Amino acid sequence: MKKTIALALATSTVLSSAAMADGITEFRIGVLGGENAQDRMNSYECLKGYAEEALGVPVKIFAPADYAGVIQGLVGGTLDMSWLGASSYAATYLQDPEAVEPVLVKVNVDGSIGYHSIGFARKDAQIASLDEMQGKVFGFGDPNSTSGYLIPSIEIPQYKDGITMDSGAYFGEVKFTGGHEQTIVAVNNGDIDGGVTWADGQGNWEDGYNSGALRRAVDAGLVDMNDLVQIWKSKPIPEGPVVLRKQLPTDVKAIMTELVDNLYENDPSCAYGVFAGDSLGAQPVTHATYETIIEARRLKSK
Repeated sequence: MKKTIALALATSTVLSSAAMADGITEFRIGVLGGENAQDRMNSYECLKGYAEEALGVPVKIFAPADYAGVIQGLVGGTLDMSWLGASSYAATYLQDPEAVEPVLVKVNVDGSIGYHSIGFARKDAQIASLDEMQGKVFGFGDPNSTSGYLIPSIEIPQYKDGITMDSGAYFGEVKFTGGHEQTIVAVNNGDIDGGVTWADGQGNWEDGYNSGALRRAVDAGLVDMNDLVQIWKSKPIPEGPVVLRKQLPTDVKAIMTELVDNLYENDPSCAYGVFAGDSLGAQPVTHATYETIIEARRLKSK
């Protein structure tokens, strides 16, 4: 039976002593790229407060410029927790299988745990599908992003013979923008002709769907979805896991897992920020969910 955050807070004094005895004087959460650093920090401020009360130690939020910064922080032991994409988890696992363990996964409003890579363009660019993207500039987010690179780089070439990820082959140019928000803004501003980002694919296009990078961009006032059009959609992708550093004390891992697991039930607005839109919170997940993504990442690296 789920504990409430109140119960977790009631145990914070005991846990604080245990954490200090084990040499943990702070808890460090890494946030993947995808929007500007201050927005990422703001989205996690409520979680930071809950974690500080529950653990009894200072909590710091880190928002590196790219996905690699979070991955290396987890591998190197300088970060304790993060919500990773499936490909970022795969990259972390392939570097060090003992670095982190997946504990939770975001749940969509329909109870599923998948999302999609979404190809999109400006409506006034007269691009309705990938067929109209030949010779044009196509944007990916980050090489370590599942929806912003790994999955589209595998599935888009299957869409039509002759499509590759090489500039000048099918697309006139292929660019890495640096993240999901950067891709969305670049397409919206006409700096690139089309790109990919992530969304749950549920709800209304006009809202940026229920959750994902498009929803965050709408909430931030960066785009009007009526100016954009979907031109491609991937098969379902397993939502990335919330991971914890394996070497953390067992009690610390248990408290943080319980806290995030119950975040939606206890503070829906906090869960909205942490999980990039509407959801049903989180549920337990294991490494097995990501074995196909790990294999895809392994093959891609070759």
